[in-house]
Amino acid sequence: MTSATYDTKYAIETRNMHIYYGAFRAVKDVSFGIERNKITALIGPSGCGKSTVLRSFNRMNDLIPGARTEGEVLYHGQNLYAPDVDAVQVRREIGMVFQKPNPFPKSIYDNIAYGPRINGWKGSKAEMDELVERALRGAALWDEVKDDLKKSGLALSGGQQQRLCIARALAVEPEMILMDEPCSALDPISTLKIEELMFELRQNYTIVIVTHNMQQAARASDYTAFFLMDKDDRAGQLIEYDTTSNIFQNPKDKRTEEYISGRFG
Repeated sequence: MTSATYDTKYAIETRNMHIYYGAFRAVKDVSFGIERNKITALIGPSGCGKSTVLRSFNRMNDLIPGARTEGEVLYHGQNLYAPDVDAVQVRREIGMVFQKPNPFPKSIYDNIAYGPRINGWKGSKAEMDELVERALRGAALWDEVKDDLKKSGLALSGGQQQRLCIARALAVEPEMILMDEPCSALDPISTLKIEELMFELRQNYTIVIVTHNMQQAARASDYTAFFLMDKDDRAGQLIEYDTTSNIFQNPKDKRTEEYISGRFG
């Protein structure tokens, strides 16, 4: 199922998207487009639907019993929630990095090789070696681990583990990378490394990040979407979406200004 019209500047676009958990509507009527090769931050108070919206982009919400999405989420003009769309394939093309680093209890090498292998890798050992190196270089981790690829991924520091998880996502060659508060468990130095890495990855990937850290959103994103929970029905809604500089320096909605200035939330 392909939409008749879609804007090719967007990597992904939502149109009148509502997300439900059972009878509860968690997110209501969200319409916006994520620009290609940009970093977009989703901000807002806890419980406003940021992570739910993020997970809608690669159908991770499908794994929650009772979850359903209405409206359209367009990717290359196709509604990701159309009946003929394979959710597993969606997750291959739109990778995800979670809040807490979650390397597999395997070697660094096997953490990277895992995704290609389960997706039916047909290449040689030498080609896999190249892919592992490319993914680790892409995550700015190669120089730190190249002499120790048999070491367990669990033996790395927290920041290195998170970069390993980014490398693992890169290994299946996605188009987009979703990051759900990827720095919340990390120290400031590791956080800055992840942010620097995001800038490098932006050349080849579209990145969407959920963050509670206003300084991080201001520093590390090109666009920012501000979400807030509706007081009446407790559904998350998109209040304002603009360039990060406009959101932080010249917001159009008073509620955006109050949130980013710390007056509520």
